[in-house]
Amino acid sequence: MGPGPGVVRVCRVGSLRGVVWFHSGSVGTTLVVPAAGSGAPAPGWRDELQNHTFLHTMYCQDWSPNVALSESYDEDQLFSFDFSQSIRVPRLPEFADWAHQHGDTSDIMFDKGFCRAMIEEIGSELEGQIPVSRGFPIVQVFTLKPLEFGKPNTLVCFISNLFPPTLTVNWQHQSAPVEGAGPTFVSAVDGLTFQAFSYLNVTPAPSDLFSCIVTHEIDGYTAIAFWVPQNALPSDLLENVLCGVAFGLGVLGIIVGLVLFYCRKPCLGG
Repeated sequence: MGPGPGVVRVCRVGSLRGVVWFHSGSVGTTLVVPAAGSGAPAPGWRDELQNHTFLHTMYCQDWSPNVALSESYDEDQLFSFDFSQSIRVPRLPEFADWAHQHGDTSDIMFDKGFCRAMIEEIGSELEGQIPVSRGFPIVQVFTLKPLEFGKPNTLVCFISNLFPPTLTVNWQHQSAPVEGAGPTFVSAVDGLTFQAFSYLNVTPAPSDLFSCIVTHEIDGYTAIAFWVPQNALPSDLLENVLCGVAFGLGVLGIIVGLVLFYCRKPCLGG
């Protein structure tokens, strides 16, 4: 059975010097169509068109990781795949229930074998015959939630313009290495490039200086992004102090007003 109305199946295979990837997914269109006999103008639904893209991308390469799978919706990654345990890994805890509802593990393993076969059988023949493609990583660091000193938060290191998808991510605090960062999630972006996310749980302080260091392993290129606290929301302690000061000034103003009122009263009576 072919795809339904408004759905276009997408399947692409690509190879660029040691990297092979497969894109398969769907481009869906959400429509709002007036009911028959409603009298609404027929072309009106066209203004409600919304395109969404789901990408299921398998890629393999000569570098680490040598094979990986990424699934994303409108370039937001939903799942990766742990080939050592043959299970999907949700990028966010909210997707955990969906990760166990798929029954396509055998298909994924077939794609993995086919991808590796292309690298081993065809890769050497294409060496030097196709252009070399490189993307220098661009790195940004920001907080997952609004910044408040003394409250737990998460720093997000976002890496874009990544190709081939092989990298290492290290965090530093005040120029000292930081342990405990979460796994780095790599996902494909429509246009044959990749992006990556790394997460670090922190409790921000005003003197903090964090850095995310990204090394593109294939050419040794390193990009660094720094993060220092800016535009922090007032903490609960500061809010309580300010409220206390304001209340104290209000009470003091009332007392001074009463004193002045009673001091002036005899003068007015004389």
